[in-house]
Formats: sequence, structure tokens, C-alpha cells
Amino acid sequence: MGFLEILKAILLGVVEGVTEWLPISSTGHMILVDGFIKLNMSDAFIEMFLYVIQLGAILAVVYIYWHKLVPFAIKDKKIMIRKNTMILWSKIVVACIPGIIAYFLLDKLFNTYFMNSVTVSVMLIFYGILFIVIENYNKKRTPEVIKLSQLTYKKALQIGAFQALSIVPGTSRSGVTILGGMILGTSRTVAAEFTFFMAVPVMFGISFLKLIKFGLAFSLWEGVILLVGMITAFITSIVAIKFLMSYIKKHDFKVFGWYRIVLGIIVLLYFFITGN
Repeated sequence: MGFLEILKAILLGVVEGVTEWLPISSTGHMILVDGFIKLNMSDAFIEMFLYVIQLGAILAVVYIYWHKLVPFAIKDKKIMIRKNTMILWSKIVVACIPGIIAYFLLDKLFNTYFMNSVTVSVMLIFYGILFIVIENYNKKRTPEVIKLSQLTYKKALQIGAFQALSIVPGTSRSGVTILGGMILGTSRTVAAEFTFFMAVPVMFGISFLKLIKFGLAFSLWEGVILLVGMITAFITSIVAIKFLMSYIKKHDFKVFGWYRIVLGIIVLLYFFITGN
């Protein structure tokens, strides 16, 4: 039984690590995975687990982009502050404001009334179509922002407003934020990287709140399961992020759009057949 639970934690960590960064909706995949496997734990622990393993995914971003995200450097045995990095972080903070407001005002509402197969499927399909439409539209124009340093505070806030839309289940936080960046004239690379960076404070904050809500009084076994999930999410996230950044240098996002459409149909059929 113990070995089986560890395998389940590994599988959930893989799903989290891949779907958190690829614009294909972690919610849609978690719904399908949860239909076939479920941790033999309390509902409260499972809810906390699914959020807190995101910390592993966050650490992957910090690990890969350490040189861009850490604002301190040692030069001549003195700690120096990187001005450009501090400016980047200030833009990240500005971009996170809409999402924070949306989370505190609407998270409970949307989880209560919109966490269902119809909403998730519609959002998967809708944004899948939007990816295809936007990519076709972008063929006719050149990105205005091709470097993170060219991203203005106004554009950062506007991208953050798109991120707030991910409050709707099935939207995909990374997907809608990348789309928003592209609509606003950023290159695929800038849109993806800024999406990753915005995720660090947002996902850390949500995971921390879920952990506090659950409490730290979990058993040693629960701690092992959580750690396994986080480590798996960390390793898988590194692979997923590097794959995505390499892929979009030569390809567009349309393949993810088609994938979302197919997944949306599968989710809808799954719930229709099972009656859940």
C-alpha cells in the first residue's frame, strides 16, 4: 500500500510539473488523473498536496533562471545589487496585483460554482481556439517587445490582468498569461519567461496559504508523500520548461491549441460517460 501511494505521488508530481508550465491546463489534467488514481489520504491532505507540490515547480523556475531572478551578486568580496533585476522584480510585483485581487475576491466563488466538467471543457476548447487564432494573426506582425528589459510597467500590469482570468477552472495560468503577452505585442520567449517569473510569488503565496490552512501537524508518512510529490514536480518542471523554451524558438503555440481542444472534448466525454 505504501509503495503504491508513493507511485501515485510521483505520477501527480509529473502531471503538475508538465502541465503547470505548458499552456495546456493543469486543472483539466488533474481532473482526468484524479478519476483514475487517488491518494489514500484525507480529503484535506489531498487538497493541500495538490497545491503545495507546486513549490517544487516554483523552485525549478528559480533554479533555471537564477541568474535573472536573484538581485544580488558578489563582486570584490562585496554584495552588489543588480539594478536591472530589481526593476524586473518590481514589474513582476505590479503584474501580480490583478491576480491577487481576483484570488481573494473570486477564488471561493469560482471553485464552488464553476469547478465542473462543462466549465473546464469550455475553457480548454476556447483558449485552444484562441491560441490558433492569435498565432495566425501574429504572422502578419512583428513583436514590439523582444527583451524583458523592454517590457513596460503598463504592459506588465496588462499581462497580470490576463493572469487574473486563470481564476476560471480549465483556463491555464501559463496559457492565458502567454496569450496575453502575445496579444500585447511581446515575443513568445518574453511572454513565456515573464509568465514563469510571475508564477513564483503567485504560486508560492497560494501554496503557503494552503499549507497554513491545513496546518503543519501532518504525520511523517504524509510528509514523505508530500516531499516525493514536490521533488518529482521539481525535476519534471525543469524538463518541461527547458523543452518549452527550446520548442518556441522554432515553432508556434498552435500545437498546444489543438491539444487543448482535444483534451477539452475528452474531459467532457469522460464526465458524460461516468456521470460524475
